[in-house]
Order: sequence, then C-alpha cells, then structure tokens
Amino acid sequence: MGFLIRLATTAVALWITTLIVPGVGVTGRTGYHSAFTLVIVALIFGVVNAVLKPVIKVVGCVFYLLTLGLFALVVNALLFLLTDWIARALDLPFHVNGFWAAFWGAIVMAVVTWLISVVVPDSAGRR
Repeated sequence: MGFLIRLATTAVALWITTLIVPGVGVTGRTGYHSAFTLVIVALIFGVVNAVLKPVIKVVGCVFYLLTLGLFALVVNALLFLLTDWIARALDLPFHVNGFWAAFWGAIVMAVVTWLISVVVPDSAGRR
C-alpha cells in the first residue's frame, strides 16, 4: 500500500510541476491519457531515482562534499532529463525542454513531494 501512495504522491507532484514549470509538460489526448502518462512517468522517475541515485551519490561523493551538497541539484536535474528520455523512448507524451526546465522541475518535484508526504503518510503509523 505504501508503494501505491508514493506512486500517487509522485504523480500528483509531477502534475503540479507541469503546471508550474515552463518547459515541463504532458500532452495527452484526453485527461485520462494525461493522468495515465503521469502515473507511468512517476513510476519511471521512481525507478530511475531508486536505481541510479545511490550509485551516483557513492561515485560522486567528492563533488557533493566540495559543493556542500549543491551538486545534488545538478544530479536531480540530470535524473529528471533521463526520465524524459525514457518516457520519449516509450512514446509517452511527456517532455522536458532542456537542462533548466529539468533543474527547476526537479526542485519543484522535491518540494511538492515533501509537502504532500507531510500531509499524507506513506504507510500506517509512519509520517
């Protein structure tokens, strides 16, 4: 159940990101198609972050230390761009127009996901 809540949280955060950040969007034919696309892209985003982010943190720990963690913003933007690339490869109507759209999109995604997770716990008894 926690997985589904996190997936829904990420999908809602992704939807809000498409509304706020110019250059990040979903161009589905219908509302249902756009919602389905957001859920699939949220799943891709979750898998990309779960698989690659720990590896990047270990390999790039020197950059994290030298930049006092600011390198994480660049990593998040690149992971967001990778999500866009995978979505396009799967012919999903999701797009991110360049690095800066990915940069701001990743920041908005992180903030919105955090805000939602404060309100909605991802499993029983845990916040």
